[in-house]
Amino acid sequence: MKSTHHKLKKILVIDFGQVGDVVMSFPALSEIRERFPASEVVVLAGKTPGALVRELNLAGRVIAVDRVELLRGSKLGSIGKIIKLAREIRRERFDLVIDLHSLYETNVLGFLSGAPHRLFADRNNRSLNFLGNFKPKPPAYDESLHLADNYLNVLRPLGVDSNGHLAIKIELDRALVGSVRKKIFVETDQEGKLIGIAPGAGNPSRRWSLENFAKLSKRLANRERRIVVFLGPEEEAEIDRVRDLLGPDALIVPGLTLSELAAAFSQIDLLISNDSGPAHLAAVVGSPLVLVSDKRAPVTYVPRAEHLEVVQTGEIDSISVDDVYAAVEKLLSELSRDQRTKEEKEPKED
Repeated sequence: MKSTHHKLKKILVIDFGQVGDVVMSFPALSEIRERFPASEVVVLAGKTPGALVRELNLAGRVIAVDRVELLRGSKLGSIGKIIKLAREIRRERFDLVIDLHSLYETNVLGFLSGAPHRLFADRNNRSLNFLGNFKPKPPAYDESLHLADNYLNVLRPLGVDSNGHLAIKIELDRALVGSVRKKIFVETDQEGKLIGIAPGAGNPSRRWSLENFAKLSKRLANRERRIVVFLGPEEEAEIDRVRDLLGPDALIVPGLTLSELAAAFSQIDLLISNDSGPAHLAAVVGSPLVLVSDKRAPVTYVPRAEHLEVVQTGEIDSISVDDVYAAVEKLLSELSRDQRTKEEKEPKED
């Protein structure tokens, strides 16, 4: 395949996971663009994660579709939509299709694309491996590996080695960061620490209660700390309740796009979050993270943050405020110690 790299003018990457899944595919997207610098790399993703990929300039172009409608509608309806989308993609004349997430529906879509080269993830009973034609084939999905490494393993036939990838990190556009800083943090005390809270989660089994977050924030807040609460679309309907629970001193931030949320996370000192998409965003922009996670959640999906504390002491409803508070104080203490060590090592001016 290496000898044909220069012939691959257009590459389609099917990246059909949810927001957190797509964030964990960022290293794979970076590897694809690095290996094919002269090719147009187009990402096909759901509307919300697709917008994030577009706004963070992680692909040359993004085709965003209604993922839920495509995958969870009636069978006949889904087949009809896949056929319609396949016709549109076929007209693009892609040379290579890479399906990172690999579902039955997306494998069919990749096959119908007409691309002469098709590299599909092998997800055991969730993919149609016979529709791919890339040789050698990628290794089968390994349940013991982190999702980011499984995505990178799909690219092994292209010469990508997944070993050594730890924290996932991206650089944000400075103009975006500056705009978000003015929009949100202009009135905050820049001398104090900004402690973020992301109380949302798509699944109730991953959602620590708002009451617990409120109790935690009141214990953490003091003159040197400001609590910033980031609300997603689901939580915005409860904004009055959030204000009542968190009190007047908490800064409530609704209505951010995912890229704005990522920029906001890059400006705080620590984020406390449920196991959800925002936690993964915080990790990729380098924000220290305390993750509140149900003990049943697989560790292979944990965000790859450089500074991370995972509170997984029980099922989500049984995790105590004391446990999360202790994790926050531990991580803040470690960060302060690391900062002091860094300052001591820096050369002093005469």
